[in-house]
Order: sequence, then structure tokens, then C-alpha cells
Amino acid sequence: MTGGVIWYRSRTLTTAQLLKRMPTIDALVVYIDFEKLRQAGLVQMLSGSKEEEEPEYQEFVRKTDFHWSDDLDSALLAVAPSGKFIAARGRFDWKSLRSFVDSEGGGCYNAMCQLHGSTPERRISFMPLQSNLMGMAISDNKDAVEQLGLYHSGPDPKVPDAPIWLTIPASILKSQDLPAGTVSFARSVANADQVTLMLVPENRRLAAKMVVLCRNEEDAARIAADLTKTTDVLRSMISHSHATPNPADIASVLSAGSFQASGRKVFGYWPIDPAFIESMLGGR
Repeated sequence: MTGGVIWYRSRTLTTAQLLKRMPTIDALVVYIDFEKLRQAGLVQMLSGSKEEEEPEYQEFVRKTDFHWSDDLDSALLAVAPSGKFIAARGRFDWKSLRSFVDSEGGGCYNAMCQLHGSTPERRISFMPLQSNLMGMAISDNKDAVEQLGLYHSGPDPKVPDAPIWLTIPASILKSQDLPAGTVSFARSVANADQVTLMLVPENRRLAAKMVVLCRNEEDAARIAADLTKTTDVLRSMISHSHATPNPADIASVLSAGSFQASGRKVFGYWPIDPAFIESMLGGR
């Protein structure tokens, strides 16, 4: 373990190298480049005002001098059956963080800190992987964060070139506990090998792009046709209702989708109005 951490700290780590250390089997993986979103003004939209923050978080900021909207540059998150794992880049006051752990009844041993969460299965552990890179785990295993410090050989995985992207496991796509209007879309791609969603800037707005890796070309053609049919039905329902389209509503976003199959892949595209981003992120 120690040798792996020393190697890990001696190099500037790419997102792909960090992803290789995450548990990705049956996991929802999310990457957010907060620095790029900050430049686009979206982080301010997400964070809201200081008065809206919970008192517990305000106390955490006071004790650690860390505010995510100012100090966090990027985060890679894997929500897996074994817990939540995070690799976060930013500006950390490690001394203040260790003092915060002590004040909360936790403890730090060498580089790793541990403290109890709100429930027994929420054991929090974190450690510096580099001076500007924190590894964190929330799991029933108090030492879970050590997984992020281990060296893994082999080629690095490919990661999307987008400020926000996520890969979605079949277990989520097959769930009925999804936002209204999305179940039919999710069901169409639930048996694909991999589903990746990306949010990218485009002509002073944002667009969502989807890449679905299918088992074969026939599946890709069928999935593209299913998604197109579902979109046409939704568009027709909106038209027949004679309702004024609301750009902040997810139905309006989904109804603007287009899809194309190419080989084993299906490509999806949705233009997104800024009003929808404000609704989704800001809740205002």
C-alpha cells in the first residue's frame, strides 16, 4: 500500500488514471469539471447564496476554510455497491481538515483520516493523494479510501472530453425510480453494454450528448429507432395538449432529441435551454 501511495503522489494524475482506481462495476460514475463550469457561470447557479446553505455546512466551511464552489476544481465520483468513492482536485487546508476530524470525534493515522457518518454504513475516510488531490470514501469499510491510493497497471481507460459526463449502469436504467418522462428512454437503452451522457457548451448554450455502446449493429439500429419513436410520441403529446412549451421542463428537452446509429454505437443529441439548467441545478 505505502509504495503505491508514494508512486501515486509523485506523478500528476489524469482523470483516466484516477478512474482506473475507482470501483466501476455496476457503478454510476460522474465527472464534473467545476473550473470550466465556474468560467461559464454555472457554479454560481448551482451554489446559490450563502444564506441558503445548511448551518452544518456553514460550520464546516468556518472550521476548514473550504467552500466547494470556490475551492473545488474537479471531482470524479463512483457510486458503487461497496460505497461512494471520490477523487477531488482543489485547494485544501489539510491541517484544518485534520483539526475538523478531531473536533468531530474522528481520528487521523499517518495520512488517512476517519470519522463516523450519520449511519453505521456511512464511515467516512479521506487522505491526500497529492497536495491538491483528495481521495474520499463513504462506506461501511472504515479504510475504503485506501483503494484510491493503490497503483493499477494496464492501459488507461478512455474518458469523454466534456466538463460533465456520467456512465450509467443497467441497474439504474432498469429502475422505475427515475425522473418523470425518462423511463421509456432509459428502458430503450437498458440492455446496452455502456451508456455515457455528456453535457457540453455549444453556441452560448449547453447540449446533452449520449453515446450508447451496443452489442452489435442490429441492436444499435433498433435502439436508435426506439428512441426516435419515443421522442416522436412525446413531441406529438405536447403538440396535442396545446400547452405552451416550457423550456425549463424536462419534457421539452426530451422532445427535442435526435438519434443516429453508426456501427455498434447510437449517438443522441438534445439542445438545452439555459432555463432548464437553472431549474435543474438551482431549483429556482
